[in-house]
Amino acid sequence: MSAADPGSSRVLRLLGPGGPLARALPGYEAREGQLAMAEAVERAFEEDRVLLCEAGTGTGKTLAYLVPALLSGRRVVVSTATKALQEQIFTKDVPLLAEHLGVPFQAALMKGLGNYLCRRRLEEALVAHPVADSRGQLLARIEAWARESETGDRAELSALRDDDPIWRDVQSGSDTRVGQGCAYYDRCFVTRMREEAQRARLVVVNHHLYLADLALRRGGARQGVIPEHDVVIFDEAHQLEEIATDFFGVRVSTARLDALGRDARRTLQALGVMTKGATPMAPGIEGEAARIIDAVTQRAHALFGLLAAAMPALSHQAGPSRGGMAAGEGRMPLPEDAWTEDADRRLGELDAALEALAAFTKVHEKQGETREEITAIGRRATAVRNDLARVVSPRKSDVAWIDVRNRSCAIGVSPIDLAPVFRDELFGNARPWPRAIVLTSATLATFAGAGDKSPFAHAKRRLGLLVPPPARDPEGLEFDEDAPVGFDARPLELLVTSPFDYRKNAGAYVPLDLPEPNDPAFVDRAAARAIELVRASRGGAFVLCASTRNMRGFHAVLRDARLPYPLFCQGDRPKTALLEEFRAAGDGVLVATMGFWEGVDVPGRALRLVIIDKLPFSVPTDPVVAARYRAIEEAGRSPFVELSVPEAAIALKQGFGRLIRARTDVGVVAILDKRLRTKGYGKGLRAALPSAAPLHDLDDVRGFFQLVVGVSE
Repeated sequence: MSAADPGSSRVLRLLGPGGPLARALPGYEAREGQLAMAEAVERAFEEDRVLLCEAGTGTGKTLAYLVPALLSGRRVVVSTATKALQEQIFTKDVPLLAEHLGVPFQAALMKGLGNYLCRRRLEEALVAHPVADSRGQLLARIEAWARESETGDRAELSALRDDDPIWRDVQSGSDTRVGQGCAYYDRCFVTRMREEAQRARLVVVNHHLYLADLALRRGGARQGVIPEHDVVIFDEAHQLEEIATDFFGVRVSTARLDALGRDARRTLQALGVMTKGATPMAPGIEGEAARIIDAVTQRAHALFGLLAAAMPALSHQAGPSRGGMAAGEGRMPLPEDAWTEDADRRLGELDAALEALAAFTKVHEKQGETREEITAIGRRATAVRNDLARVVSPRKSDVAWIDVRNRSCAIGVSPIDLAPVFRDELFGNARPWPRAIVLTSATLATFAGAGDKSPFAHAKRRLGLLVPPPARDPEGLEFDEDAPVGFDARPLELLVTSPFDYRKNAGAYVPLDLPEPNDPAFVDRAAARAIELVRASRGGAFVLCASTRNMRGFHAVLRDARLPYPLFCQGDRPKTALLEEFRAAGDGVLVATMGFWEGVDVPGRALRLVIIDKLPFSVPTDPVVAARYRAIEEAGRSPFVELSVPEAAIALKQGFGRLIRARTDVGVVAILDKRLRTKGYGKGLRAALPSAAPLHDLDDVRGFFQLVVGVSE
């Protein structure tokens, strides 16, 4: 069947020029690329296949997979990398199709548990903090919101900062849920969310939740979080490997252990086992409980402080210390020799304290004094012990690391290669579901790898859809490409280019007179250039930085310049609130990091300039990245060609893609990294980007803004 013939399938008839969407929506356009993608998705469903599809910006990929999904008659899970896209699908696209598609269905939205308020933990926090103090007042406002909320989703709390620590005290989580024994079970927001998902035929989740569910089932759990389903569609599929790295590794931090101590104390206070302010000197059970809880937190900080101090490279780059811990930026390798005799001793002391806490909960179980809340504390203590054991003795397939910040320290292990996990747990035939899988993104393909026969070779290799083939098959015929594992046939592949006219509507500026990003003068010089660019555009700019350090540097320079445009910085307010204010301003300037490189949609004149500070290569000193480089080198291949360049190309396309979101959008993308034009690999990276009009200097930029965008200084 052909996408050019809308009568060839029901999906194409519904999306085509004479379909219900075209009749109902003013200005609706039947797009050839959208029809081609919808047809490929429909085929993947019918044949129980894997589909890899890059759909350029403006394709309309969401409707291209939702329409065949809803017509399939199957239960479908749609998984996105960002909550922003997840909410857009659920609040915009799903209601649109419910109204006009003519197919009855029920849809549900599921987020990670940490997005939902836990009523029990809120009650315990209220007991611990009187209304008179500032935390108590904020908790009271959260309580008032909870009485009105139908979902308990923190996205409704627009006044609460993204990084406000108080949310950690009241959020739900897999380690804090106590199940049907909870006094709030019937009113639980998470329980309600799961019940709605069980009734739905279309369930919209995010990759964090889907992979957490996969990890849970892989660990032997009989029941996961997400309902069983026939089809899964991964939108923004290029992020799957990065997110999976977190869920199939372990992380133990001082913040996690501090939270365990706080929750243990609050739980025991709420159940009357302890009184508020009980100390280790208190008589009886109160003193015993206080001694155990204090031992957990004190011994945790003693161990983590010792490990942090033993990292000479980390100490060298450290900022101000807190609690004996150096403050670095990013993960560092945790070598085997970090476990000195002193570190082993302190680890043993922490393990003993955690064991004592778990034993304390079991004693109360035997005495019949406990409730599920205390049992949950014991489970958490045991889980930390198990995770610490894995960090101390990592598997050959894992890499151990340490991450020290101003306020916390974490140690953990991450898998080096996720391909076997994806191959066994997602694409393998051993699982009864899902039967069909769609992997799509605006940036899934790359031509950066020399010798790649498929534009999806990088994605297939990283996601476990390729394995090294034998030299010959049983009949003696040579293989000319890698073979897929699991599904019966090779993945379907489709590359749909964007329908937008980038040459006409977008300009690309790459200056050659700035220092390279590793030069100490780069941030100041590049930020000064950003000021000139913002003046040329008269605001309406994103300044996207590859690191938090650069973001702060650019923000400081722009702030001191006192430009006549509203200046926003990531972290000042919740992401959704920042975007709303930026759109409303019309001439704002937003400085942000990778969190705004993708999944952010600002169509129209409010965004007419995107500044990218440098090429988004992975940090080579990151222990996970370094371990993956070594594995590729040991296999006799080039990690720069196979991993660094393709990943940078995908990330760069994402950042570039923030500019043009609709046919009428116009503007400039400025990439302040001259390596894009001076290095050999720059040609491949440029080829991955849309064909925008080249702008060679600031005068060209000013002219483009004046003649094409319609603004001038």
